[in-house]
Amino acid sequence: MNVNLLSKVIRTRPTNIFFLRWNSSEKKLATYDPFLAKPKKTKETYLEVIKLFEDQDTRRRGHVEFIYAALSKMKEFGVQKDLEVYKALVDVLPKGKFIPTNIFQAEFMHYPKQQQCAVDLLEQMEDNGVMPDSELEQMLLNIFGRRGIPLRKFWRMMYWMPKFKNLSPWHLPEELPGDTLELARLAIQRITSVDPDTKIDTWQTEEIEASLDKTWIVSAQSRTQQILLAEQPQNEPLVIKGPFNVYLRDQVVTYFILLGKTRPDYKDESDTDDVSNIPRPPGIPGVIGKITLPQVKSTIHEQDDGTIVAICATGTSSRDSLLSWIRLLERNNNPLLSSIPVIFTLVAPPCDVSLFETQPATQNEKNEKTE
Repeated sequence: MNVNLLSKVIRTRPTNIFFLRWNSSEKKLATYDPFLAKPKKTKETYLEVIKLFEDQDTRRRGHVEFIYAALSKMKEFGVQKDLEVYKALVDVLPKGKFIPTNIFQAEFMHYPKQQQCAVDLLEQMEDNGVMPDSELEQMLLNIFGRRGIPLRKFWRMMYWMPKFKNLSPWHLPEELPGDTLELARLAIQRITSVDPDTKIDTWQTEEIEASLDKTWIVSAQSRTQQILLAEQPQNEPLVIKGPFNVYLRDQVVTYFILLGKTRPDYKDESDTDDVSNIPRPPGIPGVIGKITLPQVKSTIHEQDDGTIVAICATGTSSRDSLLSWIRLLERNNNPLLSSIPVIFTLVAPPCDVSLFETQPATQNEKNEKTE
């Protein structure tokens, strides 16, 4: 009996056995993402997923893949700037196993996959401006040892990040406002900080009856720019250029500039050592004496490509909102804008423009009137 069974097995082709085994073991692989299973994307649910991973397996199998998946979901949960969350991810790594025991392990990157994962986590902290602390240093020391590459990365971060944290002269709050109007005011304040005399106004396009876009306008203009605008020749058009981008951390604000013609260079051919005829000082422009600027040197607003006479940011960045900005500038101590042409650059987003002036009649309308 046993001999007959053995002979049947020997006569069976190996390919037949393979295909029978393949057909009988059809299974589908299904992946499970614990972050997608959470309906609420909050910090508490994010930490809860990390805690579930730590409790389900004491050996922490798949911890590197889990950390990379958790790093990619940080923005979705809004925890990319939270130091406590980064510490919880570092705590997922097993303790003591990755510490090198000799010089060869230390120099040839002992457990490179785990060390690179920790370095990528620290780099994401650095990109988001999260400052590490001494507790995180002790955690990395317990996991990778003093000769581990993640600890070296931590020390470099602690050397450079405090130096650059408060280096910018334009201070921003720890949490940027969510309102776009407040962001625009912060951006315009940063741009116009070169002139302390700049006045920032917030207008609404509803003040112009013919406006189509109902939005806000943040406009900035100094007294010097008003004088430069008043000195513009009426046969030379002004140009609205933009939009340009200014970054407030990870937020982008677009702005536009009103550009005029640059004044001709002043050539002083008089002898500076001659004191026989000293002219009377012209006074302070706009305060004492004449209101025009002295032709001694160019101001900060006079650049090589033109004179910046005003800056603005609007809620829609459309042509109609920019046209409302020009009309509002005319109402606020800039009467020359009523008689000088303004050109819109093609870079501005296309949108319908409501023209305040009466359009000229077409040929058909003229014929109808004559009939």
